[in-house]
Amino acid sequence: MAKIYANEKIKAAAEKLFAGNLSLFNSDEYSVFPGFCDVHVHFREPGFSYKETVKSGSMAAAHGGYTAVCTMPNLNPVPDSAEHIDEQLAIIESDAVIHVYPYASITVGQNGKELSDMDALAKKAIAFSDDGRGVQNDEMMRSAMKRAKELDKIIVAHCEVNELLRGGYIHDGEYARAHGHRGICSESEYLQIERDIELVKEIGCKYHVCHISTKQSVDAIRRAKAMGVDITCETGPHYLILDDSDLQEHGRFKMNPPLRSREDREALIQGILDGTIDMIATDHAPHSAEEKSRGLEKSAFGIVGLETAFSLMYTHFVRSGVLTLERLVELMAINPRKRFNIPMGEDYSVWRLDEKYTVNPDEFLSMGRATPFEGDTLYAQNYLTVCDGKTVYKR
Repeated sequence: MAKIYANEKIKAAAEKLFAGNLSLFNSDEYSVFPGFCDVHVHFREPGFSYKETVKSGSMAAAHGGYTAVCTMPNLNPVPDSAEHIDEQLAIIESDAVIHVYPYASITVGQNGKELSDMDALAKKAIAFSDDGRGVQNDEMMRSAMKRAKELDKIIVAHCEVNELLRGGYIHDGEYARAHGHRGICSESEYLQIERDIELVKEIGCKYHVCHISTKQSVDAIRRAKAMGVDITCETGPHYLILDDSDLQEHGRFKMNPPLRSREDREALIQGILDGTIDMIATDHAPHSAEEKSRGLEKSAFGIVGLETAFSLMYTHFVRSGVLTLERLVELMAINPRKRFNIPMGEDYSVWRLDEKYTVNPDEFLSMGRATPFEGDTLYAQNYLTVCDGKTVYKR
């Protein structure tokens, strides 16, 4: 019988679906997982549909075994009012093939100067984030946290101190120095995390940190959790698998935060193992081919990840014995839903874990093609994704 890593509700739904094809369900070559949940994706619509649409992004998510995603607010218009988020929600209602939960912005236009209409947005948005930009002003973040606490919503923070960026675009490490590139220092990330932790200790709101990439970030969050701070965090597969020694002079290796040092990568892995890092999120960030063809310095920040995330994590961490399969399911399906209160319906995917394939971006359903894993050989092929009892992807 297929191995099932899900609850009884999903098991019953899967058995019902497979009733007409028992030879498939009874084969131990297949594994059934609860629908994965990614709390950090960019679907680019409205405003930038030449990069990705809600339809193409949600289809890519279904291809990767995801049945729920949370979309970031760097759109046009920015979802900083009920009117603006309603425009996005209408597209989601019309075009999404899985569950798509939008973030609202923390500040108007993500400009960091004025709070968004948080009261009107609270019932329409999964949480509040200015992703792509750190909230620079301490008082602005304090005000946002106070309002979020009153509304019982999570503040989801992209942590970055602008004055420390100094025009950098890759990690300020050995590769940058050897190849004459401007670096982004680790302090630009972890110093703002440390600031926010102090604010959360003062205010007591729910707080989540996006895409952590440094050793010091892991250390700060670990200490905060030990003190009882209501904090969670995520990292991406690329930060766990690659470091700046893997960089190449191509835009598909450029993302923000950047690939850090080997020491940082090892600290992130330890954070996964000891529970400091709560979940895997892809930061799926598609751009046009032209925007990613300008090399490390001039290409847009961002890579795609929804269609390879599970295979990458399974290949590099489960097959190698670093993680159990059950722990990976917690990181990709259970913990994100628990933290963001996202329900699990009849949502699952069916995989052949021992089936190998080569990463070929031309086969992606996403409009984005930039991935540092192009050409890599991975294990685990998704054969079927079901969302609310409906087949949304079939190989």
